[in-house]
Amino acid sequence: MTVPLAAEELAAGYGAHDAIAEISHAFPKGRVTALLGENGAGKSTLLKALAGIVPARRGTVRLGGRPLLGVPRREVARALGYLPQGFEPLFPILARDLVLLGRTPWRTAFGAPSARDRAAVDAALSEMDAGMFAEVDLGAMSGGERQRILLARVLAGEPEVLLLDEPAANLDPRHRFLVIGAMRRRAEAGGAVVFSTHELDVASHGADDAVLLSGGRVLAAGPIADTLTEPLLSALFGVSACVTPGAGGRPLVSIGPAQAR
Repeated sequence: MTVPLAAEELAAGYGAHDAIAEISHAFPKGRVTALLGENGAGKSTLLKALAGIVPARRGTVRLGGRPLLGVPRREVARALGYLPQGFEPLFPILARDLVLLGRTPWRTAFGAPSARDRAAVDAALSEMDAGMFAEVDLGAMSGGERQRILLARVLAGEPEVLLLDEPAANLDPRHRFLVIGAMRRRAEAGGAVVFSTHELDVASHGADDAVLLSGGRVLAAGPIADTLTEPLLSALFGVSACVTPGAGGRPLVSIGPAQAR
């Protein structure tokens, strides 16, 4: 079975510097994958390269088995939903109008929103517990409220693959679990989800697999039972990690003081 998204010997970066290199990993249907690593490890760059926002210097990104560069842009926009990190609105815009932008790949130029478009927008706002903000300007919202609207924009596009950069950032505990639920539902419906996070509880509760990045390269990859381990997390973050079994066998991680390096 062809995986929806895969990287093959992928390298990408900025200026003369490779931010990621030699990354090969398949992101299969029905799985949620967490990208873990310290600041500067290459998580955001990998997501941007998978989305085609940062071009590959070497290697290949494949979408449905085809090189991403050979897939029509409209098809890519329908298949991939990307959430950036740290969005600031450049002009006033109501939440509903921003979420409607997620339907752009499905709409005709200059056409009015269809009933399906409006239904998708309403469903996404409701799923993110943000329906009450539909007519509120994005600039008047808190960081957590804005984050939920941005997530709703991605969900409204109904993509097969979600690429989410720190989707739980700025969220309180209840809404973190709401986001985890949204990711898991997409995977259970046959989609693929890839997200970056620094929050190990989000990774342990939300992900099936993890890719551990260090210095732009893969330190380890696989199911979370094999990757969210005390030796690997201690090495990855330079801390004392303690991992205990949780519900359903999912690892529960606690962190102690940094070790001397």
